[in-house]
Amino acid sequence: MSLLQQIEQSVSQIPEHYKQMDQERLNQIIQQAKDELGDELFIPGHHYQKDEVIAFADARGDSLELARKSAHTSAKHIVFCGVHFMAETADILSAEDQHVYLPDLRAGCSMADMADINQTERAWERLTEQLGDTILPMTYVNSTAAIKAFVGKYGGATTTSSNCEQMMTWAFSQKERILFLPDQHLGRNTAYDLGIPLEHMAVWDPILEILNYDGDLEDIKVILWKGHCSVHENFTVPNVEAVRDEHPNMSVIVHPECKREVVELSDDAGSTRHIIQTIEAAPLGSEWAIGTEMNLVKRLIKENPDKHIISLNPHMCPCLTMNRIDLPHLAWCLDSLRRGEPINRITVDQATSDQATAALERMLNR
Repeated sequence: MSLLQQIEQSVSQIPEHYKQMDQERLNQIIQQAKDELGDELFIPGHHYQKDEVIAFADARGDSLELARKSAHTSAKHIVFCGVHFMAETADILSAEDQHVYLPDLRAGCSMADMADINQTERAWERLTEQLGDTILPMTYVNSTAAIKAFVGKYGGATTTSSNCEQMMTWAFSQKERILFLPDQHLGRNTAYDLGIPLEHMAVWDPILEILNYDGDLEDIKVILWKGHCSVHENFTVPNVEAVRDEHPNMSVIVHPECKREVVELSDDAGSTRHIIQTIEAAPLGSEWAIGTEMNLVKRLIKENPDKHIISLNPHMCPCLTMNRIDLPHLAWCLDSLRRGEPINRITVDQATSDQATAALERMLNR
């Protein structure tokens, strides 16, 4: 069954009565399933999930962190409260007798979807024709299993926002150039921090299938895939300027998926974990404008009442695809497991899994 067919099935088959239940009844169903399944069930919850979903998570964290935690449990059933590529990574890293489920198959990632395998293979053919065997592919973990497998096949590695500098340094020890998928902003910000001038970075447009670069091709060090996070790209220079005007004592901290000019104007930039740890360790009474997903910002506000925290963009909405995971879908998924009729299992074929594992292990073994 294709992913599209799975999605259509998911949308059409969720029983209406789950959507009509009040929160108290949904909570009861979820807790009952957790109690009955016991140690056979593990629920990882990504930081960007809603509070009512996070409340039932056995662990919360970033995508790779949660996938690794899932694989290290003895649980037979892993119900991943995140998005599709995260569940794929959990399936890749977990044992054969562990099964991964996504409560709503519509929970995708716009960034991951900006680099499909057919586009990537065509781009690789064109780029290697132009630049020869000088390029190493790298992919952010926010990518599909097929893209991770592509990178693994050609000797590259995955990266997280936490270890991107380390992995990019390693990549330059292997080849002269890097093709960085699928988020151009993380790639650009990291390369710049490593001392690579912006004029040595090109952008590959997968729609037009052209390399955007004005200089001598021999000067290219990093080829950035033209992809982005639809949440983090909505933080802007005017947002930073407004905070500077209205809150002169406020520090601005953003995720490196934000545009280069936003990162440049901010006081700090780092992964989700870095943002959380920085806020938690900040002095009492300190002031922060945070440029990341709204569910997390709201949670940080609630969990740090001793600090003045706002979103860098006051009009920011939560990640729409991440928020596909809600209590009705979680209750449906867990209730189905409890009855022995599992739904929405995520599986990655063995060939793809093997090559994707190679890319992941090159990172994990550094």
